[in-house]
Amino acid sequence: MLHFARWKTVAILMVCLAGFLVSLPNLMPRAVFPEWFPLRQVSLGLDLRGGSYLLLEVDLNTVVRERLDSMVDGARTRLRTANVRYVNLASDAPNRRMGLRVTDAAQVPAAVAALRELANPVQLPTGQSVPDIEVTSGADGQVWATLTEAGLRAKASGAVEQSIEIVRRRVDETGVAEALIARQGQQRILVTLPGVEDPDRIKNLLGRTARMTFHLVDEAASLATTAPPGVMFLPGERDGERFAVRRRVEVDGANLTNARAGQDSRTGEWVVNFTFDSVGTRRFADITRANVGRPFAIVLDEKVITAPVIREPITGGQGQISGSFTVRSANDLAVLLRAGALPAPLTVVEERTVGPELGADAIRAGTIALAAGTLFVFLYMGFAYGLLGWFANIALAVNIVLLFAFMTLIESTLTLPGIAGIVLTLGTALDANILINERIREEVRNGRSPISALEAGFTKASGTILDSNLTNLIAMACLYGFGSGPVKGFAVTVAVGTIVQMWTATVLTRLFASWWYRRTRPKELPVFQRPGLSLIDRLRRPLFRIFPDDTHIPFMKGARIGLVVSALLSSASVAIAFWPGLEKGIDFKGGIEMEVRTPGPGDIGALRAAVGGLNLGDATLLQFGDPSTFALRLPAQGDEGAVQRAVNAVRGALEQAAPGTRILRVEAVGNRVSDELFIGGMMALGLSFLAMLLYIWFRFEWQFGVAAITTLILDVTKTIGFMVLFQIEFNLTTIAGILTVIGFSANDKVVVFDRMRENLRKFKTMPLDELVDRSINETMNRSLGTSMTLLLSALPLALFGGDTLAGFAWVMVVGIVISAGSSVFIAAPIVLYSGRNRLRRGDDEAAAPGAKPAPR
Repeated sequence: MLHFARWKTVAILMVCLAGFLVSLPNLMPRAVFPEWFPLRQVSLGLDLRGGSYLLLEVDLNTVVRERLDSMVDGARTRLRTANVRYVNLASDAPNRRMGLRVTDAAQVPAAVAALRELANPVQLPTGQSVPDIEVTSGADGQVWATLTEAGLRAKASGAVEQSIEIVRRRVDETGVAEALIARQGQQRILVTLPGVEDPDRIKNLLGRTARMTFHLVDEAASLATTAPPGVMFLPGERDGERFAVRRRVEVDGANLTNARAGQDSRTGEWVVNFTFDSVGTRRFADITRANVGRPFAIVLDEKVITAPVIREPITGGQGQISGSFTVRSANDLAVLLRAGALPAPLTVVEERTVGPELGADAIRAGTIALAAGTLFVFLYMGFAYGLLGWFANIALAVNIVLLFAFMTLIESTLTLPGIAGIVLTLGTALDANILINERIREEVRNGRSPISALEAGFTKASGTILDSNLTNLIAMACLYGFGSGPVKGFAVTVAVGTIVQMWTATVLTRLFASWWYRRTRPKELPVFQRPGLSLIDRLRRPLFRIFPDDTHIPFMKGARIGLVVSALLSSASVAIAFWPGLEKGIDFKGGIEMEVRTPGPGDIGALRAAVGGLNLGDATLLQFGDPSTFALRLPAQGDEGAVQRAVNAVRGALEQAAPGTRILRVEAVGNRVSDELFIGGMMALGLSFLAMLLYIWFRFEWQFGVAAITTLILDVTKTIGFMVLFQIEFNLTTIAGILTVIGFSANDKVVVFDRMRENLRKFKTMPLDELVDRSINETMNRSLGTSMTLLLSALPLALFGGDTLAGFAWVMVVGIVISAGSSVFIAAPIVLYSGRNRLRRGDDEAAAPGAKPAPR
């Protein structure tokens, strides 16, 4: 009802005020607020303020291999203690097991018992403790110790968690502010570094395991061609240098408490001074006391840094690492040693870097697109629906404030796709208001009083609003579930905006209408133009209609033609999607994209020669914008390590060819990650189709569900055909655009289907083709109005949103146009043909006399 109790009015206004107050801190710098103030703000993403995004992967194979090696060492000790004779003791990393053969079959039980002592307990989620290895034996005396699934999961999880902590320490040591380090999936770590334009140093720090150990050198084995048992050959700092060191770790670097770079007082060379804890001090003293006169190797990541001869016992718990250090390399090694060793190597599998210049350009482009979209949508609603349209505009402004308030509360990160989501919220947020206003106008034309028309408009439109917006939420849920990075932010922004707009449209605008009605008590609602009105009264009423009232267009007479033309266009689109094919972006095919800027107008020939000389495949270098800016694209380089080596090589080659060259943007994606992103995008599309089919089938009849999904598939194929023709990249951003189109298209179909369902109950004997035509004519202004608001918000993105969002926005624009036509010429005919003998029986007979048309 239009009556609002005082407490309800106060509650609504308090929600709006709270949203404004929560959003307000985003307009002021942090320094304005006192330190004790619990400030929450929306932070800018890396694509807006510049910085680097690194996705690291933990090498779990190394974790397994090290666990097996430790089991081999432990097995030797325990079997020797148990006096068990054995041969062929070795680890089998691919099968995650260690094996040996007992020479005396009677000793097999003793060997099994000894190996079971190597097990570590693993705590299951149920609280039960189980061993991490399973020991089995064969008839020929073979004994196996295999890592269990529970043990493997525990080891992997522990390695990733330990890696996250060490990565955090290393990044903190570099002084990067507001860095984010978080786990992603089972074995990956996400690192975002705001303000870091060249992450090479940090990548080097994060990529090094930095495990330091101290070993005795076996001088007797140094001339041997093969390493004897218990000895391993390791390279030194100089080319060709080799050391024979004992496998036994005498002192572990894990016992270090501090490491600092400094200069040797005698030679002036840079060194790293380190200090042990009490355990390390005691162990170091015992080893040096017992081995005076012998070389003692300091090993870092299986490479001997130095191997000095022990001159005297070292009992103070302090030592020094010397080598060919520079001030930077000495400091980097000190950072690594202070942070601790990684349990396994880390590989950069995805890198995205944006310079601050591009970030500023993105903010400017996003602001222009947002301002233009807001202006166009506000003017359209005000002029198309008069006073009720201006009420909707006020509610839309509140909707944006509440959206920012929610993002502030969760301390969300605003990215360029997030700005696109806000712009699109402008268009979708008014969908509910259009449905309400059109329903109110229809009720007035049917002869209802002003109060009754207002009440009926809000009440009857609520079901359609819920159905249509839920389809959009389904699409965004699929995008969030299978998207990546900023695309998830887009999905969250659109989803929250959709939920908030349902509240502002059905509650806030209803409150405005109630206030206005109680204050003015009008004799008629300002939904039609009348002759002889003053200028103010004319502005309170609609100034135009997109589609005229009282139309009786027989759309279904062209049903067959519409279906045939649509099928031909979709078939052609599918054909060209295979040949010449979609232009996959770096997200889906892997590779390297860079945007560089030279100090002055660049010599493209010299730059091409510099990159071509690296032998990295078919490199494409094009001038991009002004004469000093260039875009470079390289194909996938194989594994992730090769991708990173290629990025570093290109940086060096460009700097050598044009000194002072700045890297504005880098995107490097390995093959494995690109395959995962592609599969995720396809799953998002497939699940969105399935979820919408089930929802529409549940809410309507199966004919409506089949019609909706068939139409959505045809809409998507035509959109993909457009992408092929105009060489728009198929990447995560355009997947987001396609899913948004799917949500909007389903929304539009639901509006028409809802009117069909209503008319099926209202006109029980009307022939189905007439009923479908009637439903389309009655909802045409709703469909076109919603399409118009979304177009007015998407077009500024296409025109002013910058290169990053251009493909996304044009996909949206084309998808909106296609969807508007498909509701009439595809979805409706499918419902007509599939439901002729089920939704309406007796269509072949003449309409019964009781089937009188509703007032128009």
